[in-house]
Amino acid sequence: MIWLSRILYWFLIIPVSLFPYSLLYGFSNFLFVLLYYLFPYRKKVVLKNLRGCYPNKTEAEVKDIAKKFYSHFCDLIVESIKNFTISSEQAHKRMIQLNPEVMNQYFDKEQSVILTGGHYCNWELWAVAAKPALKHKIVGIYKRLSNSYFDRKMRSSRGKFGLELLATKKVRDYMRVSQKELDAVVFAVDQSPSDPEKCVWIDFMGRESAALFGAEKYACTYNRPVVWAHMSKIKRGYYNVRFELVTDKPQETTHGEITKKVHEYLEKDIAAAPEYWLWTHKRWKHSRITQK
Repeated sequence: MIWLSRILYWFLIIPVSLFPYSLLYGFSNFLFVLLYYLFPYRKKVVLKNLRGCYPNKTEAEVKDIAKKFYSHFCDLIVESIKNFTISSEQAHKRMIQLNPEVMNQYFDKEQSVILTGGHYCNWELWAVAAKPALKHKIVGIYKRLSNSYFDRKMRSSRGKFGLELLATKKVRDYMRVSQKELDAVVFAVDQSPSDPEKCVWIDFMGRESAALFGAEKYACTYNRPVVWAHMSKIKRGYYNVRFELVTDKPQETTHGEITKKVHEYLEKDIAAAPEYWLWTHKRWKHSRITQK
């Protein structure tokens, strides 16, 4: 069905991507009505996640966050479509990196780093706008799409201004052979681990949570500084990123310390504006009780 994918890409996605933002946000408003009211997209998952994380909030407060999330989520969809044709100038205007020197100091010291973040605000736009403010080669870890045609197009879109993409299955081999590269490997820490027996169990959002251990493992194995990327939404379509050092001595930390710390940073970001986190993800599908 490659022919169908090509038709969708060239006759729907690309034409929509060329729309001005004013039209895209009009489409986003329409999409919100569809996904929230008419054909709810993972609404049960979103509400369940919100109720579990905010047990002291009223049902009205939970639903208010959910509505704001779906509004942002629809913006994220149209902004991600825009990324296929966005210019470098426009991308950097809409994604400001406030303090790249936090990262760049390690490039100047000839040290590679581990850059951590979450699915918060607009990580897709950051992927497009990461270079050239950051001196390191930026390597983003991603899961291949089942549709090979759209997988190639997504990789091309994300990497058109300098980001390099690395499939999840190739991370171990890449880390082993890339020690002479001055790179920043980007780990999204807030996904649910595929194997809960190879994770760290932490308290996250007031709930016992299985946490991915990869960022900490590679930081400690190869003695790479760990940096967290805080992202904020300034207004519709505009964001900024502020980098914060987690540790530049990972081999002196205790087991699980880095993993817990980056999740604490994510919690603070979510607390500031919970509607900008990806609540559609089944983050708490594992429990230690069921694994015994």
